[in-house]
Amino acid sequence: MLNIEALVSEKYPALAHKPAVLKTPVMQLLRHLFHEDEVNQFLHTHQDLGAFEFTDKVLEHFRISYLVSAREKENIPSEGRVVIVSNHPLGTLDGLVLLKLVGEVRRDIKILANDLLWQFAPLRPLLLPVDNLTQSGYRKTVREVTECLKKEQAVIIFPAGEVSRATATGIKDGAWQSGFVHFARKTNAPILPIHLNSKNSAIFYSLSMIYRPIGGLMLVNEMFKKNAEDMPVRIGELIPLERFDNNELPLKTRLKLLRKHVYRLPKNKKSLFVTEKPIAHPEERQLLRRELRKAECLGQTQDGMHIYLFDYASDSPVMRELGRLRELTFRRVGEGTGQRYDLDSYDRNYKHLVLWDDEALELVGAYRIGECASVIRANGLQGLYAASLFSYQPELEPMLENAIELGRSFVQPRYWGRRSLDYLWYGIGAYLKSRPHIDRMLGPVSISAKLPQIARDLLVIYYRHYYGLEKLAKANAPYSPSDAGFGEAQRLFCFKDAREDFIALKERLDLYGVTVPTLYKQYTELCVDKGVHFLDFSVDADFGYCIDGLVMVNVADIKAKKRQRYMGELNT
Repeated sequence: MLNIEALVSEKYPALAHKPAVLKTPVMQLLRHLFHEDEVNQFLHTHQDLGAFEFTDKVLEHFRISYLVSAREKENIPSEGRVVIVSNHPLGTLDGLVLLKLVGEVRRDIKILANDLLWQFAPLRPLLLPVDNLTQSGYRKTVREVTECLKKEQAVIIFPAGEVSRATATGIKDGAWQSGFVHFARKTNAPILPIHLNSKNSAIFYSLSMIYRPIGGLMLVNEMFKKNAEDMPVRIGELIPLERFDNNELPLKTRLKLLRKHVYRLPKNKKSLFVTEKPIAHPEERQLLRRELRKAECLGQTQDGMHIYLFDYASDSPVMRELGRLRELTFRRVGEGTGQRYDLDSYDRNYKHLVLWDDEALELVGAYRIGECASVIRANGLQGLYAASLFSYQPELEPMLENAIELGRSFVQPRYWGRRSLDYLWYGIGAYLKSRPHIDRMLGPVSISAKLPQIARDLLVIYYRHYYGLEKLAKANAPYSPSDAGFGEAQRLFCFKDAREDFIALKERLDLYGVTVPTLYKQYTELCVDKGVHFLDFSVDADFGYCIDGLVMVNVADIKAKKRQRYMGELNT
Protein backbone atom coordinates (compact mmCIF):
# COMPACT_ATOMS: atom_id res chain seq x y z
CA MET A 1 0.00 0.00 0.00
CA LEU A 2 1.05 3.60 -0.56
CA ASN A 3 2.09 5.21 2.73
CA ILE A 4 3.07 8.81 2.09
CA GLU A 5 4.13 9.52 5.66
CA ALA A 6 6.46 6.50 5.75
CA LEU A 7 7.86 7.36 2.31
CA VAL A 8 8.55 10.97 3.33
CA SER A 9 10.09 9.89 6.64
CA GLU A 10 12.47 7.57 4.78
CA LYS A 11 13.52 10.07 2.14
CA TYR A 12 13.23 13.32 4.11
CA PRO A 13 13.77 12.45 7.80
CA ALA A 14 14.17 16.13 8.73
CA LEU A 15 10.53 16.77 7.85
CA ALA A 16 9.37 13.85 9.97
CA HIS A 17 10.75 15.56 13.08
CA LYS A 18 9.13 18.92 12.41
CA PRO A 19 6.38 20.10 14.78
CA ALA A 20 2.91 18.76 14.03
CA VAL A 21 1.66 22.24 13.23
CA LEU A 22 4.02 22.25 10.22
CA LYS A 23 4.14 18.56 9.36
CA THR A 24 0.39 17.88 9.40
CA PRO A 25 -0.65 20.32 6.64
CA VAL A 26 2.33 19.24 4.52
CA MET A 27 1.32 15.60 4.84
CA GLN A 28 -2.29 16.43 4.00
CA LEU A 29 -1.16 18.23 0.86
CA LEU A 30 1.09 15.35 -0.17
CA ARG A 31 -1.68 12.80 0.44
CA HIS A 32 -3.90 14.85 -1.82
CA LEU A 33 -1.25 15.21 -4.54
CA PHE A 34 -0.43 11.51 -4.41
CA HIS A 35 -4.11 10.46 -4.25
CA GLU A 36 -3.20 8.18 -1.38
CA ASP A 37 -6.75 6.98 -0.64
CA GLU A 38 -7.62 6.35 -4.30
CA VAL A 39 -4.35 4.55 -4.97
CA ASN A 40 -4.74 2.36 -1.90
CA GLN A 41 -8.34 1.53 -2.76
CA PHE A 42 -7.21 0.48 -6.24
CA LEU A 43 -4.35 -1.57 -4.79
CA HIS A 44 -6.70 -3.27 -2.32
CA THR A 45 -9.20 -4.15 -5.05
CA HIS A 46 -6.55 -5.61 -7.37
CA GLN A 47 -3.97 -6.89 -4.87
CA ASP A 48 -4.27 -10.51 -6.03
CA LEU A 49 -3.54 -9.82 -9.69
CA GLY A 50 -0.33 -10.79 -11.43
CA ALA A 51 2.01 -8.06 -12.64
CA PHE A 52 0.83 -8.01 -16.26
CA GLU A 53 -2.85 -8.21 -15.25
CA PHE A 54 -2.32 -5.34 -12.82
CA THR A 55 -0.65 -3.30 -15.56
CA ASP A 56 -3.68 -3.87 -17.79
CA LYS A 57 -6.05 -2.79 -15.01
CA VAL A 58 -4.17 0.46 -14.39
CA LEU A 59 -4.17 1.34 -18.08
CA GLU A 60 -7.84 0.37 -18.38
CA HIS A 61 -8.66 2.56 -15.37
CA PHE A 62 -7.18 5.60 -17.08
CA ARG A 63 -8.33 4.42 -20.55
CA ILE A 64 -4.75 4.55 -21.82
CA SER A 65 -3.70 2.58 -24.89
CA TYR A 66 -0.96 2.90 -27.47
CA LEU A 67 -0.68 3.05 -31.24
CA VAL A 68 2.15 1.15 -32.92
CA SER A 69 2.57 -0.41 -36.34
CA ALA A 70 2.75 -4.20 -36.61
CA ARG A 71 5.97 -3.79 -38.60
CA GLU A 72 7.69 -1.78 -35.86
CA LYS A 73 6.39 -4.06 -33.12
CA GLU A 74 8.47 -6.80 -34.73
CA ASN A 75 11.55 -4.71 -33.87
CA ILE A 76 11.11 -5.92 -30.28
CA PRO A 77 13.23 -9.10 -29.99
CA SER A 78 11.05 -12.02 -28.93
CA GLU A 79 13.95 -13.51 -26.97
CA GLY A 80 17.52 -12.80 -26.00
CA ARG A 81 19.11 -10.06 -23.94
CA VAL A 82 18.31 -6.48 -24.88
CA VAL A 83 18.50 -3.05 -23.24
CA ILE A 84 15.40 -1.02 -24.14
CA VAL A 85 15.78 2.76 -23.82
CA SER A 86 13.04 5.35 -24.13
CA ASN A 87 12.22 8.97 -23.51
CA HIS A 88 10.25 9.59 -20.30
CA PRO A 89 7.36 11.97 -21.10
CA LEU A 90 4.98 11.16 -18.24
CA GLY A 91 7.02 9.79 -15.35
CA THR A 92 4.33 7.23 -14.42
CA LEU A 93 2.06 5.69 -17.03
CA ASP A 94 4.75 5.62 -19.73
CA GLY A 95 6.55 2.84 -17.86
CA LEU A 96 3.34 0.81 -17.71
CA VAL A 97 2.72 1.36 -21.43
CA LEU A 98 6.18 -0.07 -22.15
CA LEU A 99 5.55 -3.05 -19.86
CA LYS A 100 2.32 -3.82 -21.70
CA LEU A 101 3.83 -3.29 -25.16
CA VAL A 102 6.95 -5.38 -24.61
CA GLY A 103 4.96 -7.89 -22.53
CA GLU A 104 2.80 -8.67 -25.55
CA VAL A 105 5.94 -9.89 -27.32
CA ARG A 106 7.78 -11.53 -24.40
CA ARG A 107 7.26 -11.99 -20.67
CA ASP A 108 10.87 -12.06 -19.45
CA ILE A 109 11.13 -8.30 -18.88
CA LYS A 110 12.16 -5.95 -16.10
CA ILE A 111 11.98 -2.18 -15.77
CA LEU A 112 14.10 0.07 -13.57
CA ALA A 113 11.64 1.62 -11.13
CA ASN A 114 11.61 4.62 -8.83
CA ASP A 115 10.37 4.56 -5.22
CA LEU A 116 6.83 5.50 -6.22
CA LEU A 117 6.37 2.61 -8.67
CA TRP A 118 7.82 0.25 -6.07
CA GLN A 119 4.83 1.02 -3.81
CA PHE A 120 2.61 -0.87 -6.28
CA ALA A 121 3.26 -4.34 -4.86
CA PRO A 122 1.62 -6.36 -7.69
CA LEU A 123 4.15 -4.86 -10.13
CA ARG A 124 7.24 -5.88 -8.16
CA PRO A 125 7.97 -9.10 -10.11
CA LEU A 126 8.67 -6.82 -13.10
CA LEU A 127 10.56 -4.09 -11.22
CA LEU A 128 14.21 -3.48 -10.48
CA PRO A 129 14.37 -0.83 -7.75
CA VAL A 130 16.87 1.96 -8.31
CA ASP A 131 18.93 3.10 -5.32
CA ASN A 132 21.51 5.70 -6.24
CA LEU A 133 21.74 7.23 -2.78
CA THR A 134 24.26 4.72 -1.42
CA GLN A 135 27.23 2.94 -2.97
CA SER A 136 25.94 -0.46 -1.85
CA GLY A 137 22.49 0.31 -3.26
CA TYR A 138 23.97 1.31 -6.60
CA ARG A 139 26.09 -1.86 -6.72
CA LYS A 140 22.99 -3.95 -6.01
CA THR A 141 21.14 -2.29 -8.90
CA VAL A 142 24.06 -2.94 -11.25
CA ARG A 143 24.27 -6.56 -10.15
CA GLU A 144 20.54 -7.20 -10.58
CA VAL A 145 20.36 -5.60 -14.03
CA THR A 146 23.44 -7.50 -15.19
CA GLU A 147 22.05 -10.80 -13.92
CA CYS A 148 18.77 -10.23 -15.78
CA LEU A 149 20.60 -9.56 -19.04
CA LYS A 150 22.83 -12.60 -18.57
CA LYS A 151 19.63 -14.64 -18.25
CA GLU A 152 18.69 -13.35 -21.74
CA GLN A 153 15.97 -11.06 -20.41
CA ALA A 154 14.87 -7.61 -21.62
CA VAL A 155 15.52 -4.61 -19.36
CA ILE A 156 13.67 -1.30 -19.84
CA ILE A 157 15.49 1.86 -18.80
CA PHE A 158 14.66 5.57 -18.93
CA PRO A 159 18.19 7.00 -19.35
CA ALA A 160 17.13 10.52 -18.33
CA GLY A 161 16.33 9.23 -14.85
CA GLU A 162 13.50 11.76 -14.51
CA VAL A 163 10.42 12.94 -16.36
CA SER A 164 10.71 15.11 -19.48
CA ARG A 165 10.43 18.88 -19.08
CA ALA A 166 9.51 21.81 -21.29
CA THR A 167 12.43 23.07 -23.40
CA ALA A 168 12.85 25.60 -26.18
CA THR A 169 12.40 22.77 -28.71
CA GLY A 170 9.44 21.07 -27.05
CA ILE A 171 8.87 18.51 -24.30
CA LYS A 172 12.21 16.70 -24.05
CA ASP A 173 14.27 14.60 -21.66
CA GLY A 174 17.20 16.13 -19.89
CA ALA A 175 20.69 14.75 -20.46
CA TRP A 176 20.79 10.96 -20.67
CA GLN A 177 22.89 9.11 -18.11
CA SER A 178 25.35 6.42 -19.17
CA GLY A 179 24.24 3.61 -16.85
CA PHE A 180 22.45 1.66 -19.58
CA VAL A 181 25.64 1.63 -21.69
CA HIS A 182 27.51 0.09 -18.77
CA PHE A 183 24.89 -2.69 -18.53
CA ALA A 184 24.98 -3.30 -22.28
CA ARG A 185 28.78 -3.49 -22.31
CA LYS A 186 28.94 -5.93 -19.39
CA THR A 187 26.61 -8.33 -21.22
CA ASN A 188 27.14 -7.46 -24.91
CA ALA A 189 23.45 -6.62 -25.17
CA PRO A 190 22.00 -4.69 -28.14
CA ILE A 191 20.09 -1.45 -27.59
CA LEU A 192 16.47 -0.97 -28.68
CA PRO A 193 15.34 2.69 -28.94
CA ILE A 194 11.67 3.59 -28.38
CA HIS A 195 9.89 6.95 -28.56
CA LEU A 196 6.68 7.62 -26.60
CA ASN A 197 4.60 10.58 -27.75
CA SER A 198 2.76 12.03 -24.76
CA LYS A 199 2.97 14.90 -22.29
CA ASN A 200 1.80 16.13 -18.93
CA SER A 201 -0.32 19.23 -18.32
CA ALA A 202 0.78 22.82 -18.97
CA ILE A 203 0.57 23.62 -15.27
CA PHE A 204 3.01 20.77 -14.54
CA TYR A 205 5.63 22.26 -16.86
CA SER A 206 4.99 25.80 -15.62
CA LEU A 207 5.44 24.90 -11.96
CA SER A 208 8.47 22.73 -12.80
CA MET A 209 10.13 25.73 -14.41
CA ILE A 210 9.55 27.78 -11.25
CA TYR A 211 10.81 25.07 -8.88
CA ARG A 212 11.96 21.77 -10.42
CA PRO A 213 11.25 19.44 -7.43
CA ILE A 214 7.57 20.40 -7.59
CA GLY A 215 7.33 18.30 -10.75
CA GLY A 216 8.16 15.11 -8.90
CA LEU A 217 5.47 15.80 -6.32
CA MET A 218 2.86 16.29 -9.03
CA LEU A 219 3.46 13.15 -11.09
CA VAL A 220 0.74 11.01 -9.50
CA ASN A 221 -1.70 13.91 -9.74
CA GLU A 222 -0.77 14.19 -13.44
CA MET A 223 -1.48 10.50 -13.85
CA PHE A 224 -4.99 10.98 -12.46
CA LYS A 225 -5.59 13.76 -14.98
CA LYS A 226 -5.05 11.33 -17.86
CA ASN A 227 -8.16 10.03 -19.55
CA ALA A 228 -8.70 8.16 -22.82
CA GLU A 229 -5.34 8.67 -24.51
CA ASP A 230 -4.01 6.62 -27.42
CA MET A 231 -0.26 7.12 -27.09
CA PRO A 232 1.68 6.96 -30.39
CA VAL A 233 4.75 4.74 -30.03
CA ARG A 234 7.65 4.43 -32.47
CA ILE A 235 10.09 1.55 -32.18
CA GLY A 236 13.47 1.79 -33.87
CA GLU A 237 15.60 -1.07 -35.13
CA LEU A 238 18.12 -2.74 -32.86
CA ILE A 239 21.48 -1.02 -32.45
CA PRO A 240 24.19 -3.68 -31.90
CA LEU A 241 26.49 -2.68 -29.07
CA GLU A 242 29.53 -2.73 -31.35
CA ARG A 243 27.78 -0.23 -33.63
CA PHE A 244 27.04 2.10 -30.72
CA ASP A 245 30.68 1.87 -29.62
CA ASN A 246 32.13 1.83 -33.15
CA ASN A 247 33.41 5.39 -33.32
CA GLU A 248 35.88 7.65 -31.60
CA LEU A 249 33.32 10.11 -30.27
CA PRO A 250 33.27 10.65 -26.49
CA LEU A 251 30.58 8.70 -24.65
CA LYS A 252 28.81 11.92 -23.71
CA THR A 253 28.47 12.80 -27.40
CA ARG A 254 27.19 9.32 -28.26
CA LEU A 255 24.57 9.62 -25.52
CA LYS A 256 23.41 12.89 -27.05
CA LEU A 257 23.26 11.23 -30.46
CA LEU A 258 21.19 8.32 -29.15
CA ARG A 259 18.79 10.70 -27.40
CA LYS A 260 18.51 12.66 -30.66
CA HIS A 261 18.01 9.38 -32.54
CA VAL A 262 15.00 8.56 -30.33
CA TYR A 263 13.39 11.94 -30.95
CA ARG A 264 13.91 11.51 -34.71
CA LEU A 265 11.94 8.23 -34.78
CA PRO A 266 8.47 9.83 -35.15
CA LYS A 267 9.84 12.04 -37.94
CA ASN A 268 10.97 9.02 -39.99
CA LYS A 269 14.44 10.51 -40.32
CA LYS A 270 17.52 8.52 -41.21
CA SER A 271 19.03 6.58 -38.34
CA LEU A 272 22.06 8.12 -36.65
CA PHE A 273 23.44 4.63 -35.95
CA VAL A 274 23.98 1.49 -38.01
CA THR A 275 21.05 -0.74 -37.08
CA GLU A 276 20.11 -4.37 -37.55
CA LYS A 277 16.96 -5.81 -39.10
CA PRO A 278 14.73 -7.44 -36.48
CA ILE A 279 14.45 -11.21 -36.34
CA ALA A 280 10.90 -12.40 -37.01
CA HIS A 281 8.69 -13.35 -34.08
CA PRO A 282 8.01 -17.05 -33.35
CA GLU A 283 5.41 -19.12 -35.15
CA GLU A 284 2.38 -20.58 -33.36
CA ARG A 285 3.54 -23.80 -31.69
CA GLN A 286 0.55 -25.99 -32.48
CA LEU A 287 0.89 -25.16 -36.18
CA LEU A 288 4.51 -26.34 -36.05
CA ARG A 289 3.56 -29.60 -34.36
CA ARG A 290 0.72 -30.24 -36.81
CA GLU A 291 2.93 -29.67 -39.85
CA LEU A 292 5.85 -31.71 -38.54
CA ARG A 293 3.64 -34.70 -37.81
CA LYS A 294 2.98 -34.96 -41.53
CA ALA A 295 6.73 -35.30 -42.21
CA GLU A 296 8.86 -38.47 -42.20
CA CYS A 297 9.88 -39.28 -38.63
CA LEU A 298 13.41 -40.71 -38.55
CA GLY A 299 13.21 -41.59 -34.90
CA GLN A 300 12.86 -40.48 -31.32
CA THR A 301 15.53 -40.08 -28.66
CA GLN A 302 15.33 -41.66 -25.22
CA ASP A 303 14.16 -38.37 -23.66
CA GLY A 304 11.42 -37.66 -26.16
CA MET A 305 13.08 -35.55 -28.84
CA HIS A 306 11.59 -36.26 -32.28
CA ILE A 307 13.70 -36.13 -35.43
CA TYR A 308 11.83 -35.37 -38.65
CA LEU A 309 12.88 -35.19 -42.28
CA PHE A 310 10.93 -32.24 -43.61
CA ASP A 311 10.39 -31.38 -47.28
CA TYR A 312 10.37 -27.71 -48.21
CA ALA A 313 6.91 -26.19 -48.65
CA SER A 314 5.95 -22.62 -49.51
CA ASP A 315 4.12 -20.58 -46.87
CA SER A 316 5.21 -23.13 -44.28
CA PRO A 317 5.24 -22.30 -40.53
CA VAL A 318 8.04 -24.85 -40.05
CA MET A 319 10.23 -23.24 -42.73
CA ARG A 320 9.60 -19.75 -41.32
CA GLU A 321 10.46 -20.90 -37.80
CA LEU A 322 13.53 -22.73 -39.09
CA GLY A 323 14.68 -19.56 -40.88
CA ARG A 324 13.96 -17.42 -37.83
CA LEU A 325 15.96 -19.66 -35.50
CA ARG A 326 18.83 -19.97 -37.98
CA GLU A 327 19.15 -16.19 -38.04
CA LEU A 328 18.83 -15.88 -34.27
CA THR A 329 21.49 -18.54 -33.67
CA PHE A 330 23.99 -17.35 -36.26
CA ARG A 331 23.71 -13.72 -35.13
CA ARG A 332 24.56 -14.85 -31.62
CA VAL A 333 27.98 -16.02 -32.89
CA GLY A 334 28.62 -13.02 -35.14
CA GLU A 335 27.24 -14.42 -38.38
CA GLY A 336 23.75 -14.32 -39.90
CA THR A 337 22.22 -12.65 -42.96
CA GLY A 338 20.98 -9.52 -41.20
CA GLN A 339 17.46 -10.33 -42.45
CA ARG A 340 14.29 -11.32 -40.55
CA TYR A 341 14.68 -14.94 -41.70
CA ASP A 342 17.73 -16.88 -42.83
CA LEU A 343 16.15 -18.63 -45.81
CA ASP A 344 17.51 -18.84 -49.34
CA SER A 345 16.72 -20.32 -52.73
CA TYR A 346 18.67 -23.50 -51.92
CA ASP A 347 16.19 -24.42 -49.18
CA ARG A 348 13.61 -25.27 -51.86
CA ASN A 349 15.69 -28.12 -53.28
CA TYR A 350 16.90 -29.61 -50.00
CA LYS A 351 15.36 -31.65 -47.23
CA HIS A 352 15.55 -30.42 -43.65
CA LEU A 353 16.49 -32.58 -40.70
CA VAL A 354 14.53 -31.08 -37.80
CA LEU A 355 14.92 -31.80 -34.09
CA TRP A 356 11.63 -31.17 -32.26
CA ASP A 357 11.02 -30.97 -28.50
CA ASP A 358 7.42 -32.18 -28.29
CA GLU A 359 7.08 -31.40 -24.59
CA ALA A 360 8.19 -27.76 -24.86
CA LEU A 361 6.83 -27.42 -28.43
CA GLU A 362 10.18 -26.04 -29.56
CA LEU A 363 12.12 -26.49 -32.78
CA VAL A 364 15.50 -27.21 -31.22
CA GLY A 365 17.76 -27.30 -34.27
CA ALA A 366 18.10 -28.40 -37.87
CA TYR A 367 20.43 -29.58 -40.65
CA ARG A 368 19.90 -29.00 -44.35
CA ILE A 369 20.38 -32.17 -46.42
CA GLY A 370 20.63 -32.36 -50.18
CA GLU A 371 21.11 -35.56 -52.19
CA CYS A 372 23.69 -34.25 -54.62
CA ALA A 373 22.69 -36.39 -57.61
CA SER A 374 19.03 -35.33 -57.54
CA VAL A 375 19.93 -31.66 -56.97
CA ILE A 376 22.39 -31.70 -59.88
CA ARG A 377 19.87 -33.41 -62.17
CA ALA A 378 17.27 -30.75 -61.39
CA ASN A 379 19.43 -27.63 -61.21
CA GLY A 380 22.95 -28.47 -62.36
CA LEU A 381 26.08 -28.33 -60.23
CA GLN A 382 25.30 -24.74 -59.24
CA GLY A 383 22.16 -26.02 -57.53
CA LEU A 384 24.41 -27.14 -54.68
CA TYR A 385 24.88 -24.48 -52.00
CA ALA A 386 28.56 -25.28 -51.47
CA ALA A 387 29.19 -24.67 -55.18
CA SER A 388 28.47 -20.98 -54.54
CA LEU A 389 31.49 -20.87 -52.22
CA PHE A 390 33.81 -23.38 -53.91
CA SER A 391 34.59 -24.35 -57.49
CA TYR A 392 34.19 -28.12 -57.76
CA GLN A 393 36.93 -29.67 -59.86
CA PRO A 394 36.27 -32.45 -62.43
CA GLU A 395 37.87 -35.03 -60.13
CA LEU A 396 35.19 -34.39 -57.49
CA GLU A 397 32.09 -34.64 -59.67
CA PRO A 398 31.95 -38.48 -59.91
CA MET A 399 32.13 -38.63 -56.11
CA LEU A 400 28.88 -36.66 -55.85
CA GLU A 401 26.72 -39.40 -57.38
CA ASN A 402 26.06 -41.03 -54.00
CA ALA A 403 26.85 -38.05 -51.78
CA ILE A 404 24.76 -35.76 -49.60
CA GLU A 405 25.53 -32.13 -48.88
CA LEU A 406 25.04 -31.04 -45.27
CA GLY A 407 24.91 -27.46 -44.09
CA ARG A 408 23.17 -24.58 -42.32
CA SER A 409 23.20 -26.64 -39.13
CA PHE A 410 22.23 -24.95 -35.88
CA VAL A 411 20.98 -25.59 -32.37
CA GLN A 412 19.05 -22.65 -30.97
CA PRO A 413 20.73 -20.90 -27.99
CA ARG A 414 18.08 -22.01 -25.50
CA TYR A 415 19.37 -25.58 -25.93
CA TRP A 416 23.09 -24.89 -26.00
CA GLY A 417 25.07 -27.10 -23.65
CA ARG A 418 22.71 -30.05 -23.97
CA ARG A 419 22.92 -33.10 -26.25
CA SER A 420 20.97 -31.43 -29.05
CA LEU A 421 23.81 -31.43 -31.59
CA ASP A 422 24.30 -35.10 -30.80
CA TYR A 423 20.61 -35.63 -31.52
CA LEU A 424 21.02 -34.08 -34.97
CA TRP A 425 23.80 -36.58 -35.58
CA TYR A 426 21.40 -39.34 -34.55
CA GLY A 427 19.11 -38.01 -37.26
CA ILE A 428 21.91 -38.09 -39.82
CA GLY A 429 22.68 -41.63 -38.70
CA ALA A 430 19.06 -42.67 -39.19
CA TYR A 431 19.05 -40.98 -42.60
CA LEU A 432 22.19 -42.87 -43.66
CA LYS A 433 20.81 -46.14 -42.31
CA SER A 434 17.63 -45.75 -44.38
CA ARG A 435 19.61 -44.79 -47.49
CA PRO A 436 22.59 -47.19 -47.60
CA HIS A 437 23.66 -46.04 -51.08
CA ILE A 438 25.03 -42.78 -49.59
CA ASP A 439 28.81 -43.10 -49.36
CA ARG A 440 29.94 -39.50 -48.81
CA MET A 441 28.88 -36.42 -46.86
CA LEU A 442 30.21 -32.96 -47.58
CA GLY A 443 29.39 -29.36 -46.83
CA PRO A 444 30.72 -26.07 -45.45
CA VAL A 445 31.41 -25.66 -41.73
CA SER A 446 32.13 -22.20 -40.43
CA ILE A 447 34.66 -20.38 -38.28
CA SER A 448 33.22 -17.14 -36.93
CA ALA A 449 34.83 -13.86 -37.97
CA LYS A 450 34.41 -12.79 -34.33
CA LEU A 451 37.32 -15.02 -33.37
CA PRO A 452 40.65 -13.19 -33.14
CA GLN A 453 42.50 -13.38 -36.46
CA ILE A 454 45.37 -15.31 -34.92
CA ALA A 455 42.84 -17.94 -33.72
CA ARG A 456 41.28 -18.20 -37.19
CA ASP A 457 44.75 -18.51 -38.71
CA LEU A 458 45.76 -21.33 -36.38
CA LEU A 459 42.53 -23.25 -37.00
CA VAL A 460 42.90 -23.07 -40.79
CA ILE A 461 46.60 -23.96 -40.68
CA TYR A 462 45.99 -26.94 -38.38
CA TYR A 463 43.03 -28.43 -40.29
CA ARG A 464 44.60 -27.79 -43.68
CA HIS A 465 47.85 -29.50 -42.64
CA TYR A 466 46.35 -32.62 -41.05
CA TYR A 467 43.11 -33.00 -43.00
CA GLY A 468 43.64 -31.04 -46.20
CA LEU A 469 42.98 -32.62 -49.60
CA GLU A 470 43.82 -30.52 -52.64
CA LYS A 471 42.65 -30.65 -56.29
CA LEU A 472 38.99 -31.52 -55.57
CA ALA A 473 37.66 -28.01 -54.86
CA LYS A 474 39.00 -24.46 -54.82
CA ALA A 475 37.66 -21.62 -52.70
CA ASN A 476 36.02 -18.77 -54.61
CA ALA A 477 37.25 -16.35 -51.94
CA PRO A 478 40.28 -18.14 -50.45
CA TYR A 479 41.22 -17.49 -46.85
CA SER A 480 44.95 -16.90 -46.47
CA PRO A 481 46.39 -16.94 -42.96
CA SER A 482 48.53 -13.95 -42.06
CA ASP A 483 52.32 -14.01 -41.74
CA ALA A 484 51.84 -13.62 -37.99
CA GLY A 485 49.57 -16.67 -38.02
CA PHE A 486 52.14 -18.78 -39.88
CA GLY A 487 54.83 -17.61 -37.48
CA GLU A 488 52.72 -18.53 -34.47
CA ALA A 489 51.92 -21.94 -35.99
CA GLN A 490 55.62 -22.65 -36.53
CA ARG A 491 56.26 -21.98 -32.85
CA LEU A 492 53.20 -23.89 -31.65
CA PHE A 493 52.90 -27.01 -33.84
CA CYS A 494 55.29 -29.87 -34.47
CA PHE A 495 53.39 -30.70 -37.73
CA LYS A 496 54.02 -34.43 -37.12
CA ASP A 497 51.39 -35.48 -34.58
CA ALA A 498 47.75 -34.39 -35.03
CA ARG A 499 46.77 -35.21 -31.45
CA GLU A 500 49.73 -33.42 -29.90
CA ASP A 501 49.16 -30.34 -32.06
CA PHE A 502 45.42 -30.39 -31.35
CA ILE A 503 46.13 -30.19 -27.63
CA ALA A 504 48.48 -27.27 -28.29
CA LEU A 505 45.81 -25.61 -30.47
CA LYS A 506 43.13 -25.93 -27.78
CA GLU A 507 45.43 -24.53 -25.11
CA ARG A 508 46.37 -21.55 -27.26
CA LEU A 509 42.75 -20.83 -28.22
CA ASP A 510 41.85 -20.98 -24.54
CA LEU A 511 44.26 -18.11 -23.93
CA TYR A 512 42.29 -16.09 -26.47
CA GLY A 513 39.02 -16.98 -24.74
CA VAL A 514 37.71 -19.11 -27.63
CA THR A 515 37.36 -22.81 -28.47
CA VAL A 516 37.63 -25.09 -31.49
CA PRO A 517 34.31 -24.85 -33.41
CA THR A 518 32.17 -27.82 -32.39
CA LEU A 519 31.61 -29.21 -35.88
CA TYR A 520 35.33 -29.13 -36.71
CA LYS A 521 35.97 -31.24 -33.65
CA GLN A 522 33.03 -33.57 -34.29
CA TYR A 523 33.76 -34.24 -37.95
CA THR A 524 37.41 -35.11 -37.36
CA GLU A 525 36.54 -37.37 -34.42
CA LEU A 526 33.86 -39.15 -36.47
CA CYS A 527 36.16 -41.17 -38.75
CA VAL A 528 39.24 -43.31 -38.74
CA ASP A 529 42.43 -41.83 -40.16
CA LYS A 530 42.03 -40.34 -43.67
CA GLY A 531 38.25 -40.68 -43.49
CA VAL A 532 37.60 -36.93 -43.29
CA HIS A 533 39.15 -34.13 -45.34
CA PHE A 534 38.93 -30.34 -45.65
CA LEU A 535 39.09 -29.46 -49.34
CA ASP A 536 39.62 -25.69 -48.96
CA PHE A 537 38.66 -22.63 -46.92
CA SER A 538 36.59 -19.74 -48.29
CA VAL A 539 35.48 -16.39 -46.85
CA ASP A 540 31.69 -15.92 -46.90
CA ALA A 541 30.93 -12.20 -47.15
CA ASP A 542 27.18 -12.85 -46.97
CA PHE A 543 27.47 -14.31 -43.47
CA GLY A 544 29.53 -11.86 -41.51
CA TYR A 545 32.77 -12.77 -43.33
CA CYS A 546 32.98 -16.12 -41.57
CA ILE A 547 35.40 -18.74 -42.91
CA ASP A 548 33.79 -21.83 -44.42
CA GLY A 549 35.82 -25.02 -44.53
CA LEU A 550 34.52 -27.54 -47.09
CA VAL A 551 34.54 -30.88 -45.27
CA MET A 552 34.14 -34.28 -46.93
CA VAL A 553 33.44 -37.48 -44.96
CA ASN A 554 33.71 -41.03 -46.30
CA VAL A 555 30.77 -42.86 -44.72
CA ALA A 556 32.60 -46.20 -44.84
CA ASP A 557 35.32 -44.72 -42.61
CA ILE A 558 33.01 -43.73 -39.75
CA LYS A 559 34.36 -45.35 -36.59
CA ALA A 560 32.48 -48.43 -35.43
CA LYS A 561 31.81 -46.84 -32.03
CA LYS A 562 30.38 -43.71 -33.66
CA ARG A 563 28.36 -45.80 -36.10
CA GLN A 564 26.82 -47.69 -33.18
CA ARG A 565 26.18 -44.49 -31.26
CA TYR A 566 24.45 -42.58 -34.04
CA MET A 567 22.69 -45.45 -35.76
CA GLY A 568 21.95 -47.71 -32.83
CA GLU A 569 20.64 -45.49 -30.01
CA LEU A 570 17.57 -44.12 -31.78
CA ASN A 571 14.03 -45.37 -31.24
CA THR A 572 12.49 -45.68 -34.70
